Amino acid sequence: MTIELASLPLPPSADSSKFVDFGREVKGVDPGNLTPEQFSEVSEALYKHSALLFRNVTLTPEQQYALTKAFDPESESYGHGNNKTQSTKRSILHPDLKTIPRVPQVQLIGNGMVYNHEGLESAALKHPSHTTFHKTRVSEEDEQKGYTRFYRWHIDAALYDYNPPRVTTLYGIKVPAGPKQTVRYDDGTGDELSVPLGTTAFVSGKTMFDILPREYKSLAVRTKVRYAPHPYVWMAPARAMPTGLGIETEGLELPVNELPSWEESKIKTFSMLWKNPITGELHFQVHPCGVQELIIDPLPEGANRDSALYPNGAHLKDLKEVRSLLYTMQRPAIAPQLVYPHDWKERDLVLFHNRGILHTVVGAFKPDQVRAFHQCNLAASDVPQGPSESDVLKWA
Repeated sequence: MTIELASLPLPPSADSSKFVDFGREVKGVDPGNLTPEQFSEVSEALYKHSALLFRNVTLTPEQQYALTKAFDPESESYGHGNNKTQSTKRSILHPDLKTIPRVPQVQLIGNGMVYNHEGLESAALKHPSHTTFHKTRVSEEDEQKGYTRFYRWHIDAALYDYNPPRVTTLYGIKVPAGPKQTVRYDDGTGDELSVPLGTTAFVSGKTMFDILPREYKSLAVRTKVRYAPHPYVWMAPARAMPTGLGIETEGLELPVNELPSWEESKIKTFSMLWKNPITGELHFQVHPCGVQELIIDPLPEGANRDSALYPNGAHLKDLKEVRSLLYTMQRPAIAPQLVYPHDWKERDLVLFHNRGILHTVVGAFKPDQVRAFHQCNLAASDVPQGPSESDVLKWA
């Protein structure tokens, strides 16, 4: 049976010309019981369209883990290590995740108190809020009026020791209803975005690369990104920018000699661009909060040096310079017309290509608005593939 694909409903704010290939609803199949042929079609659709939605799904943690693992059969551990986030108390991820005891690769996330849930007698869930992570915050008065912010644009990845997962699966079990909220960018642009309560917002890494001016495409195709050791502990004392797209540079990061023990060999350095295994397209895939250095190759011989950035290559270690450059390159892609804010319904299952898009938690809930989701991603058995030699020659 051939799977049926339908376009996702876009909000009025979206530029539909930028979402021609992004996102599909999959109909007529049970994602918890896919035949090998159906999974092959689902897999190809995911890499082509970056995000897949299944409605009205019944899915056990075991089925969700099996579905996620099918995209990378050699993977085994949760993307940050099984139970690792809860044992690292200083990690900024620690309050957000509760592990399902019998399937440690699946995490319970959400808001409010949940009882007798998949082997957990009780769980106090905390929806991440910009009020505790950003340097500034929306005033309480404006929050009451429905204003909010993006929390943290990111890729699901430990960024240390473990390889970034290929795919993340998100399953909405309990989804509270409520009025829409308005995301304020608060960066001087006046940008705002109307979003459903508790949306997950997505942007395309392909679009992020495609819309760059030529000189920044040349830079991106030549650049590698080095992350800090234990980046979520390293960044914990620091505070984010109002768009949730990176950290303010104030010297608040934890000194490396105060981090948990780390090994040089486990620090992650990846290409700035990751190659889609099905389409061959390049996706700009950088988690801006955890980056410590940028390593830029020189222009290849014979390349046009007019207007070129860092034509002789560079190794950027100044955090302010690193972050400013990344922000300049990534900010255009989170413009309101390029964001897909998913309107969650109970029993929605969303699969997304974690090596092809960035996403963020959005908004705020009241304590009595209970939300329960299952999240699964698995540390990959391989590293993301960067640009080929021909890609460098084409874009540099």
